[in-house]
Amino acid sequence: MRLPRPGFRSGLFLLLLVLGGGLALLDLRDTPPPGPVPGNEAGEPDYYLEDARLTRFDAQGQPHQRLDTPRLTHTPHDDVTRLERPRGRLLDDSSRVWLASGERGTLGAGGNPLTLTGDARLLAPAERWQLDTEVLHFDADSGHAWSDTPALLRQPPQRMRGERFDAWIHDNRARLTDNVRGHHPPDTREEPES
Repeated sequence: MRLPRPGFRSGLFLLLLVLGGGLALLDLRDTPPPGPVPGNEAGEPDYYLEDARLTRFDAQGQPHQRLDTPRLTHTPHDDVTRLERPRGRLLDDSSRVWLASGERGTLGAGGNPLTLTGDARLLAPAERWQLDTEVLHFDADSGHAWSDTPALLRQPPQRMRGERFDAWIHDNRARLTDNVRGHHPPDTREEPES
């Protein structure tokens, strides 16, 4: 005894049903499992975000600080936000861009101050200088960046080292203090003949 052959519509329906089920299974397999909930000495976080971008606005509603990070974790116990490999873009009162980065970062209660640790860097592209240090703090409200760890300030071809660094980005002012040493090559450009 032979079963009747399914009609064209029935065969097409069965084919679409099998293809849809196969695609659904493939889609479920490609979804990576979420990473483990991060924890540390401050306790379990109330939230964490991956591939996050934070933007802070000033009192006039203008953006003045942006942070990009692969993972952000907030712990309610101390109201601290922890950042992995943060990259910051800071704007001063004259809309000049300053770049900041580090291996790790924290934002204090209320989002201020920003502290970058592990190969922390502050870069002023317009002025062509760069600061490298181990720990860098930045108060977004006052525009003051500082480091109490040894710092290297470079503005090619010059470079200087000091035990402490301060910068006021709104005033375009920087200062190295304590045991400052530097390399300042002489200007070798020739004066044009008159």
